[in-house]
Amino acid sequence: MRRTYTSGIFLSFVVLTLTACSGPEAVNEYTQQVQATRTPAFIDRDKYRHPNETLSFFEIAKQQTVVEIWPGGAWYAEILAPFLKDDGQYYAAHFDKNSDIGFFTRMRAKFDEKVKNQPDVYASTITTSFEPPHVTDIAPQASADRVLTFRNVHNWMRNKSEQAAFDSFYKALKPGGKLGVVEHRAPESFTLDQMITSGYVSESYVKELAKKSGFIFESSSEVNGNKLDTKSHPKGVWTLPPSLRLGDQDKAKYQGIGESDRMTLKFIKPRV
Repeated sequence: MRRTYTSGIFLSFVVLTLTACSGPEAVNEYTQQVQATRTPAFIDRDKYRHPNETLSFFEIAKQQTVVEIWPGGAWYAEILAPFLKDDGQYYAAHFDKNSDIGFFTRMRAKFDEKVKNQPDVYASTITTSFEPPHVTDIAPQASADRVLTFRNVHNWMRNKSEQAAFDSFYKALKPGGKLGVVEHRAPESFTLDQMITSGYVSESYVKELAKKSGFIFESSSEVNGNKLDTKSHPKGVWTLPPSLRLGDQDKAKYQGIGESDRMTLKFIKPRV
């Protein structure tokens, strides 16, 4: 009896350990070691952007070469750069520093300064330029394990460069590599003009872009979904946090909704 009882305790311990390793604590590996160097305001937005769960869904590992498209103010870069620094490679495919668009050059300059001033975080970061359809060499051909883009597809639609963007992602990925897309999600009834105006894009449109570039759709996650978002706002998606384009008008209402409802999609580049 005593021997059986001890074995039962051991088996229960194993089961509990495996359960814990597969739960929320397991995916915290993406942020737990880098919190000290992250911007406090960025950390406050984790409740909307779910970085641990999102990166876990995209199967990000320390040994990979990962390209992030348009890192902007470095929200995800503050996580990915130090996470990949020792064993992998982080490419920041940022705005073109020679762009004719003033916002692009200003944001790129701020990012370059951040990288320069924090060598402990960004020591191995490689920054490239991306401004489709003309500047699209985000990384050496077939070199990346993952390409990630967060809330960018609607921007490329403004100058009809979205297909060129997806083509460049396909080119940079290794066979078997994966593309992760997070984007504001439009109702399927939205027209192309409504998508461009509102900043919301339908899942079917994103999937078709990926398919035309050669990708195969693998799976989706609702980790960044938000059922409170009606997608019908005076200033489109920019009505919601963090933009709050209406200023103090109905501010509490939009803060109560939170950030946008977002699709989280994963595609694979075929091996053959």
